[in-house]
Amino acid sequence: MRPFAATLLLAILPVGAARAEPQAYRVTGLAPGEPLSIRVEPDAAAEVVGEIRQRALVFGCTNDTPSRTTWCRVRIGRTVGWARRRYLTPD
Repeated sequence: MRPFAATLLLAILPVGAARAEPQAYRVTGLAPGEPLSIRVEPDAAAEVVGEIRQRALVFGCTNDTPSRTTWCRVRIGRTVGWARRRYLTPD
């Protein structure tokens, strides 16, 4: 990853979010062919900015959300956002 891109990615992580080296995760627990939504914020009502069909890079997870539900900061291609942890399994 280029230094500027790494800095930008860290800058968009909210304060208090887990920060870690990216790890590959795969989508599990959804109906076959159903993608996992990537949202702009860690909230089920937040705007969908993309989807994960098979695998994504995960940069850390947090349950420091209003719903206390665990969300993970994810990247797939150029899309960066939040996905529910319950549907992600380490690859």
